[in-house]
Amino acid sequence: MAETILKVEHLKKYFPITGGFFQKTVGHVKAVDDVSFELKKGETLGLVGESGCGKSTTGRTILRLIERTSGKVEFENKDIFSMSKRELTKVRPKMQIIFQDPYSSLDPRMTIGEIIGEALLDHGMADKGNVNDIVLETMKICGLAPYQISRYPHEFSGGQRQRIGIARALALNPDFIVADEPVSALDVSIQAQIVNLLCDLQEQKGFSYLFISHDLSVVKHISTRVGVMYLGSLVELASKEDIYERPLHPYTKALLSAVPVPDPDYKRNRIILKGDIPSASNPPSGCKFHTRCPYASKKCSEEIPQYKDAGSGHFVACHLI
Repeated sequence: MAETILKVEHLKKYFPITGGFFQKTVGHVKAVDDVSFELKKGETLGLVGESGCGKSTTGRTILRLIERTSGKVEFENKDIFSMSKRELTKVRPKMQIIFQDPYSSLDPRMTIGEIIGEALLDHGMADKGNVNDIVLETMKICGLAPYQISRYPHEFSGGQRQRIGIARALALNPDFIVADEPVSALDVSIQAQIVNLLCDLQEQKGFSYLFISHDLSVVKHISTRVGVMYLGSLVELASKEDIYERPLHPYTKALLSAVPVPDPDYKRNRIILKGDIPSASNPPSGCKFHTRCPYASKKCSEEIPQYKDAGSGHFVACHLI
């Protein structure tokens, strides 16, 4: 069995809401609310859900780009949040992120060579004499031409910029990468190229992904397991096959019913959810999904469903199971 590289236990991230003359805290936005999962070495965990459900905040909190409210994150059996600044700096090269926006995530005043090589120099993994050799090798792996090393971000297309973002993360030879919606800003044809590149790189290097996306068809192609988030919490987590063929949670079923099928004669039974997503600052009592669930009962509005294993590692939080 593969070794566990990442362990997340009861992770919470609440953002304070301030108000009044003295700007006192009057409430909290519960962006990440009690999330737990494990990630194996060489595995890809897809994290899906509607916009605003807390996917990106989960990824950034795991990397300690933002501080947690409570909970625990262990990377290679080391507690990320108990580390000092110096200890965290040593671990940083092994934990990288590919940002969602390929336009705003690259410094327009730096050349591509400087962008990819900056972290190598900062972490002492290269010196000025050999940094360009490592940068050129990484660019080649990511499908970028050597002559582009001296160009600036504005001279590249969206797909090429995302390749630069991937090269920047890959240059440090990481063990774990958070891919935060890496293809959402790209055309469909370019999306396929980037997803295939990520799959090829994982096969070559053996690192693990937390792949964040709202596109279930992309997640199906790249993931080993899939977690479904709703209003800051995981409602279902299982292998890719179980999620797509035997979904248990009503929210997962509704999401899957909206995935386009490339067959004009196929008639899918579309599940339309009623109402809007509740506010993360004032989530519903009991099951957070009960206000939109077609099967909700009185129990759903009163009791929080237990997040439990329904068999074969298929976790779900629903009173119907």
